[in-house]
Amino acid sequence: MNHVWEFWATKQIVFGVGSIQRLRDILNQFNARSVLVITDPGVCRAGILDSVLAVIEREKYVVSVYDKVVPEPPVATACECYEYAKSECDPDVIIGLGGGSSIDLAKVTALLLAHGGHPSDYFGENRVPASITPLIAIPTTAGTGSEVTPVAVLTDVENNLKVGISDNHLRPEVALLDPELTLRLPKYVTACSGIDALAHAIEAYTAKSYQYVEVEGPILFQGALPISDALARHAIELIAENLPIAVHQGSNLKARSNMLLASTLAGMAFSNAGTALAHALAYPIGGLVKSPHGEVTGLLLPYVMEFNATVAANKLQKVAGYLGARTVGLDATEAALAAPRTVLKLVETIGLPTHLSQIGIQETDLAEIAEKTLEISRLVRNNPRVPTKDELIELVRKAL
Repeated sequence: MNHVWEFWATKQIVFGVGSIQRLRDILNQFNARSVLVITDPGVCRAGILDSVLAVIEREKYVVSVYDKVVPEPPVATACECYEYAKSECDPDVIIGLGGGSSIDLAKVTALLLAHGGHPSDYFGENRVPASITPLIAIPTTAGTGSEVTPVAVLTDVENNLKVGISDNHLRPEVALLDPELTLRLPKYVTACSGIDALAHAIEAYTAKSYQYVEVEGPILFQGALPISDALARHAIELIAENLPIAVHQGSNLKARSNMLLASTLAGMAFSNAGTALAHALAYPIGGLVKSPHGEVTGLLLPYVMEFNATVAANKLQKVAGYLGARTVGLDATEAALAAPRTVLKLVETIGLPTHLSQIGIQETDLAEIAEKTLEISRLVRNNPRVPTKDELIELVRKAL
């Protein structure tokens, strides 16, 4: 049994409508001369990049832009971005502007600039030797929580698998959160990113307690902790109340603000407690289909919650309450099962698929998915109910 836990967080969080105007002051903290902004074409087309660049004192900084980020970025894109940064601008500070893909790519670039090598040198946990190039994360989506997490995810195209770099040195120096930047987010992206935040919060909250995570040596994902529980609970409540509104009323600034806050709270929770089986399954499934990560985790979440109900009934009963489900008069088992039913209904409400067959998974894929999932031990060990290969196949079959 473990008796000690730790809590890590991004050094500085700046949150609020109009907070992008603080960017000038934040850059001044680093005494930088060269700034690299890493973003994607959608952020450029929406005019968000121009809004951010307008805040920066262009006469004071040499500002370069890498705007070729693609969703679920391949390892090759990370290498390309690193080569651009090294040869074209040699930045003192990096700004990751956009969704999780842009911020994750910014993390990897900041890592490589500081320590060299290839992204694969750092795949896994606790393999970053020291601090990275200072990074400011400015999210334009409310979902990944990447602005406060120590994880960067890339796509291994050759093996059809998502791969991660996980180390507390990857946490951005500053998370700058302006809800106004999320107002231009399309309905579908709002839904995918928002349900991903819910998966982060629920999996962090229902993760195996830190006391019973059986592994030797330091680990990044420690299991459920008192602080992560508090953050996750608030995130679940905010998402249940605001995600449908943010999806169907995209200009509702209050709902957008609450979703951005929820995403950050969930990111702080899972970056210490960890995610679990829904995310472990999403890695191999994400390698087989083109669906966004959030869509996959949101689809899997209710099925994983149902699978866990026999050993996490107490916490799932509480989750049902945080989601707004009525559990009065239900026994413990039924009250716990109200949580996955409520999540499934939420996924339907925001217009996302609820079956894997809808995104292209077939019966013939199940064994491969189960085998690759079991290899992701850092997430599987975090799940309150540790599955066998046969149980995983049956779980995924239910989700078909």
